[in-house]
Amino acid sequence: MKNRTSFPRVFWVANSIEILERFAYYGIFMTFYAYMEDLGFSRDDLGLVQSIFLFISYFIPVFSGTFADRFGFKRVLVISYLAYIPSILLLLVTKSLSGIALTMLSIGFAAGIFKPLISGTVRLTTDSSNKTLGFGIFYMMVNVGASAGPIVAAKLRAISWSHAFIMAAAAITVMFIITLILYKEPQRNISEVSIKKKLIEIFSTLGDIKFAIFLLILGLFFWLPFWAFFNICPAYVSNHIDTAQLFLGIKSIFGSWFAQLLSKQVDGVWFVNGEAIAHTGYIILIFQVFISRTFEKRAAIPSFMFGLFIAAAGFALIGASIFLTPGMVILGIFLFAVGEMITSPRIQEYITWIAPKEKAGLYMGSNFLATCIGALMSGLYTSLFGKFEAANNPEYIWYVLGGHTLLSIIAIFLFVRIAGEFKEMES
Repeated sequence: MKNRTSFPRVFWVANSIEILERFAYYGIFMTFYAYMEDLGFSRDDLGLVQSIFLFISYFIPVFSGTFADRFGFKRVLVISYLAYIPSILLLLVTKSLSGIALTMLSIGFAAGIFKPLISGTVRLTTDSSNKTLGFGIFYMMVNVGASAGPIVAAKLRAISWSHAFIMAAAAITVMFIITLILYKEPQRNISEVSIKKKLIEIFSTLGDIKFAIFLLILGLFFWLPFWAFFNICPAYVSNHIDTAQLFLGIKSIFGSWFAQLLSKQVDGVWFVNGEAIAHTGYIILIFQVFISRTFEKRAAIPSFMFGLFIAAAGFALIGASIFLTPGMVILGIFLFAVGEMITSPRIQEYITWIAPKEKAGLYMGSNFLATCIGALMSGLYTSLFGKFEAANNPEYIWYVLGGHTLLSIIAIFLFVRIAGEFKEMES
């Protein structure tokens, strides 16, 4: 067996930066529902801001990686920080809907610039002997930051929103210092492809009508309910689940210190912060390797549809948890996370393997377009959630999302039945 190449220092520097960026990003994103509630904005307003933020976050990476290839990873990292820090600090003073929307657009823009740079660094600093371990470490760092950020932000916003936003800006500032001092440009072949040409090439893949329809199905039937979960779940848990009882349940299993870490105290009573548990980062951190190994030898499309079914069951249980014991909401989130762990990596791997070898990067770039479709429309579900809340039936949103996800299975099945499954390329 070939000896594994050791990782260079820049690999570890890049992964440290990734933890901090996800810490700041998810600390803001997962608590933002509460910020807009405190300012008196409606769910319609929240949905608008969420759609803008997510769309920009996932559209900019379509070409920002090419920009970094041409002008240098370190230089573009610094540009992303210079956009990130003042945008976050603007939240300290911006209170109007238009101001908040523009501010979150700017934060999404900065995050989108940053997004492909660390994974690109990992790719450039690994080889055939250590790439699987390298990307496994990278994925772990993403989820460490994504899990810690909402917990810390929730604790700080209970004191003051200024504390939460300054914390996020401080994390980006530390990234800035680390990058300036420790990040060394990884060796690579400098790309001469212009951003305009890159975009034309990516959109040219849509000339394959079958592939374009497949991306549209993914955007409308997979990524849309996927993003809706993250938009809605923190608010649902905080506002409609008995989180005082949930605190007692967590305390009985894991102890007081852990339960208090996830919670806030109001008039002597502890309540679990919705954003601390209403995401999938901590679950993915623990179970992704097991799930990946379980499904790695199974066919892609049947695995994807099975994952969608598990996610739909998770949606249904989250909705029903309002009538059951509060702990059932965690089981529902767990089921959704299992569905995510099966579907998201599998479908992205599938798109890579159905592409001709020379166009694998282009096909993955176009996959961002499907993600963007779901992100852009996800705010509609936040608005619908508000209408169900007004009718005193907040749990209905999860039944609708569950039905939407079951429709995904039908849509994928019909697509494969009518158009035929894509042929995966040989390695």
